[in-house]
Amino acid sequence: MAVAVADEAATRRGERGDGEGKAAAGDAGAAFVLESKGTWWHAGFHLTTAMVGPAVLSLPYALRGIGWALGLATLTALAAVSFYTYYAMSRVLDHCEAAGRRHIRFRDLAADVLGSGWAFYLMVAVQGAINVGVTIGSILLAGNSLQIMYSSLVPDGPLKLYHFIIAVASVLALLSQMPSFHSLRYINLGSLVLSVGYTILVSAACIRAGLSSNAPAKDYSLSTSKSEKTFDAFLSVSILAAAFGNGILPEIQATLVPPAAGKMVKALVINYSVAFFTFYPLAITGYWAFGQTVQSNAIQSLMPNAGPSLAPRWLLCLTVVLVLFQLLAIALLYAQVVYEVMEKRVADATRARFSWRNLLPRVAMRTLYVAVCAFVAAALPFFGEIVGVVGAVGYIPLDFILPVVMYNMVVSPPRRSVVYMTNVAIMVLFTGLGVIGAVASVRKLVLNAGRFKLFNDHVVK
Repeated sequence: MAVAVADEAATRRGERGDGEGKAAAGDAGAAFVLESKGTWWHAGFHLTTAMVGPAVLSLPYALRGIGWALGLATLTALAAVSFYTYYAMSRVLDHCEAAGRRHIRFRDLAADVLGSGWAFYLMVAVQGAINVGVTIGSILLAGNSLQIMYSSLVPDGPLKLYHFIIAVASVLALLSQMPSFHSLRYINLGSLVLSVGYTILVSAACIRAGLSSNAPAKDYSLSTSKSEKTFDAFLSVSILAAAFGNGILPEIQATLVPPAAGKMVKALVINYSVAFFTFYPLAITGYWAFGQTVQSNAIQSLMPNAGPSLAPRWLLCLTVVLVLFQLLAIALLYAQVVYEVMEKRVADATRARFSWRNLLPRVAMRTLYVAVCAFVAAALPFFGEIVGVVGAVGYIPLDFILPVVMYNMVVSPPRRSVVYMTNVAIMVLFTGLGVIGAVASVRKLVLNAGRFKLFNDHVVK
């Protein structure tokens, strides 16, 4: 199998950068799903959807574990480091493209730089887990969003969580027939607008709740137990790091019209501008309003189990609707990598994209994939806990460690240069954070295991 991977990598090194070259090589995944037609602002829309999602609602909870000063400092440091590592990854891709090897998949880049050994297979497994995990998690949370709205309108209604998951999966299966990553550009623009919209709504609701007479007492103290404080701190860092996770930057850069050199920097500016205006307001207002009582989802903090709601019902319903729509966009985005693998195996690049030969397998395979993800979401309504573990062991290696390792290997800055030493420092620091964060995430999973039930009617939070 290693020989096959090496041969495949060698073939990719010789591929032309245009769609015709890929089609001629029989690469239907590249020709159909990862067609290179986008502009830098389209890439900015894709990057924003990949990063700025409902995970932002957990930022106040992350601050709960480390407090004001360290929390905001960590958020800022992770923003700066992640921007740098994404820039480094883009530079590696540009460097390879200039050398005649335009890589359009993370696994292509890994095969070229890391070879076909264990590191390559580990990277492929981690990226696959992230893509599938995000799709399942998005379906689950979207179904839960529908359930929240339904319960507020029909408190004793007969519908269960799995009914809403089926409804979400049906819509997602239909939208999944959009043929390529590039065809999602305007959906992802809408996702960008949605993320800004619900962030403004939730931040405003938190300010209102914090000023309300029904607001909980504002306690910002940390745990008195040293071990508990340590685990909370590393779990918080893992949550903050996962908030900047992407894991599919090479595939997003592949959507750009070649040459891609320099375009991703502009796209990253769009991405981080949106992140700044969404992450900080919600993290600050949510933690300020609720302190140590803040829930892992800021919306849940506004809807306490006891006492009146701390935000108007219309605002909460509108927020849930915006989150629901964006979850569909996120599921579509991360599923593209899986669809690309499918089409590479079953589609015929020498036939038209919408020919019966390619259309029928596409509809069948994509619908089956969504159905399987929906089944897992319904069977494991505590999947968010598992995604937390995947984030700790997935996003940190792919987004913080591999980019700087590959930069030192491909661009080869002098070993005593500031860039080289900075990259080594990032690699060492985030390797340690990833390991400890994974332990903290697994610990939380074990502590909550007693609440997990198959096909439960409520999502474990």
